[in-house]
Amino acid sequence: MNAPILSTGAAPAVLVMSEAVFALGLALLLVSPLAIAGVALINTGLGRSRSAAQALVGSLAIVAITAIVFALVGASVAGVLGGAGWSFHAAGKSWNWIGNGPFLLGGFGAATPRTQLAVVFEFLSVAMAALIPWGSGADRWRLTAGCAAAAVLAAFVFPLAAHWIWDGGWLTALGINFGLGAGFLDPGGAATVHALGGLSALVVVWIAGPRRGKFPKEGLSTAMPGHNAVYVLFGCFVALAGWLAWNAAGAIVWLCAPLSTLPLTVVNTLLCASSALAATFAVTRIRFGKPDASLCANGWLAGLVASSACAALVMPGAAIFIGAIAGVMTPLLVELFELALSIDDPSGAIVVHGASALWGILAAGLFAHAAGQFLAQLVGISALLGVFLPLVYLLFASLNRIVSFRVDPDGERIGMDLHELGGGAYPEFVIHRDESYR
Repeated sequence: MNAPILSTGAAPAVLVMSEAVFALGLALLLVSPLAIAGVALINTGLGRSRSAAQALVGSLAIVAITAIVFALVGASVAGVLGGAGWSFHAAGKSWNWIGNGPFLLGGFGAATPRTQLAVVFEFLSVAMAALIPWGSGADRWRLTAGCAAAAVLAAFVFPLAAHWIWDGGWLTALGINFGLGAGFLDPGGAATVHALGGLSALVVVWIAGPRRGKFPKEGLSTAMPGHNAVYVLFGCFVALAGWLAWNAAGAIVWLCAPLSTLPLTVVNTLLCASSALAATFAVTRIRFGKPDASLCANGWLAGLVASSACAALVMPGAAIFIGAIAGVMTPLLVELFELALSIDDPSGAIVVHGASALWGILAAGLFAHAAGQFLAQLVGISALLGVFLPLVYLLFASLNRIVSFRVDPDGERIGMDLHELGGGAYPEFVIHRDESYR
């Protein structure tokens, strides 16, 4: 049996959703925040011990900020609750580029069951998208700046991407307007959440710069391992539970997938993560003589990210292949970014969320059963790289002039916990100073 895919011209917003499907979708969405919790734990464990409390407080603050801002402004820009939207006509086609929905979730209670689930899905998605760059800026990104960046993402950047991809925008209509499969498909948020988050992480690293002592003038980069491998590995298990629910919920909301296809989505999610872990384990074992725990965790997460694009669209054999490629890519690209490009990304989010998401989107087009789907996915990737990367850079660079991203040198020396919170995460333990500060 083929994996579910919408036919060209389908309009899922008008399809009737039974009470049973609605209840299942809501239940899955209630479990999905475990994915956010898992990523927060992984980010914290991969950072320094003297910044652990700030990392988790920042994660909570980002979730809170994005929820408020998305409710106030973002949902309207996304157009998730309907509205005519803003369109222009070119080449005889209508190009819907931004939503025009009600503010403050007006009419939410009267919306269709599917629309209500879509709103909940987007609330969780914007929180995850804003959380991803927080890990890349670990140990030097100020809490106020992180919250401000999250507000910018929730108010405009994420809603614009969500409108284009999920809420009736021009990427959604590629199938209707140009016969490109079912239009750009992103049932689990690989593009809207993870690619956008990964590109935002790249921008944060560019603006904030590397941690002090990471790239000394003499020699190669300095190793700054994460402080708690238990957090990182346990976060992988927590993330898995959330991702299984997240991908299944996405298939219900964005593909209107039959219930009989949901077990396949769940199995594919697990297979992507498993094959990615196996591949990363093998690569690090060959390169370093022993498997690397943090890179294996990154490989596991990269497989989950890739599954967000394809778990509901492919068969198990393809899911294993897609995950394996993500697992091979992860350690190699992490090493390339650090050693060749001098990019200091403590959480590996640029590779894990950005590169793996782009690969998953591409793979969904390769293996999906619809003519023109591969080209539709390429158009979506081009939009992410050609529009959203420059847009995020422009907005974040402007924001940095108002709220400086980088903590002052003394704050980085004593740690983000003491500098920003007045207390450490581990008060009963002595936190030793780095050699780079002597």
